[in-house]
Amino acid sequence: MATLWQVIFFSLVGGIFSLVGGMLLIASKKRASLLTTYATPFAAGALIAAAFVDLLPEAAHEGDIDTALSFTMIGILTFFILERFIHWFHHHHPHQDQHTDPTVALVIIGDSLHNFIDGIAIAAGFLVSPETGVVVTLAVATHEIPQEIGDFGLLLHKGLSRTKVVWVNILSALATTIAAVVFFQLGQSVEVSLGAVLGLVAGFFIYIAVSDIIPEIHSGEDRKVAGWQSLMLIIGAIIVSIITINLHGIIDNSSNSPDSDHAIRLQHDSKSMFLADLDY
Repeated sequence: MATLWQVIFFSLVGGIFSLVGGMLLIASKKRASLLTTYATPFAAGALIAAAFVDLLPEAAHEGDIDTALSFTMIGILTFFILERFIHWFHHHHPHQDQHTDPTVALVIIGDSLHNFIDGIAIAAGFLVSPETGVVVTLAVATHEIPQEIGDFGLLLHKGLSRTKVVWVNILSALATTIAAVVFFQLGQSVEVSLGAVLGLVAGFFIYIAVSDIIPEIHSGEDRKVAGWQSLMLIIGAIIVSIITINLHGIIDNSSNSPDSDHAIRLQHDSKSMFLADLDY
């Protein structure tokens, strides 16, 4: 069973580690561009693997796969509507003077909301098991690194100073930890349908990979059968799948080890002896 400290630690890792990309942009635009080129498709593979190799199988293990699949669809549709709203907002608020340009506020609010959802995803993972929480954190971090490069670049382009951009993104990243802690505590005290939550998170991951990232790979490799970005997507899926399988295998082996069986037998024997003494 996961602890609150594990949730706090890994949500901070997932939130703060994602700022690496933005910091790299400030230090070197060329390196940041290179990182985005290869980290983005890797993130798509990681998200797909986390959804299909970890989250949905865990929902099935909980005996709630039908609910999970229904909420996967709901998650995909919800994030589609959210993205349509953002596009509509941009369309109806054309670029204005820097002091009245709503894009800066929209980027900050959107990033904070995105980080908040990431926190819910991490908490949902840890409500299932520590290993699922680690896998979800890994998927979130790999996705957020190239995402933050884009946010840093846009805010810098809008005239914000480097110091202000860094602090804005650090505060925004804390939304991940806040959401993770609140949702984890809520899940501990209130009965939550893990199938529904895991389905929503899986829908979130699938939508980002399939709707946002994969079309960019198709566009970037328009004249190729497959290139480095396609390869990075496959590598991301394979690596996260291997990590997931190994993490679950380690936990399963430790829970089924002879030592644990011996401990259970000792506990049972002690209880039997205690009851026998009472009967005597």
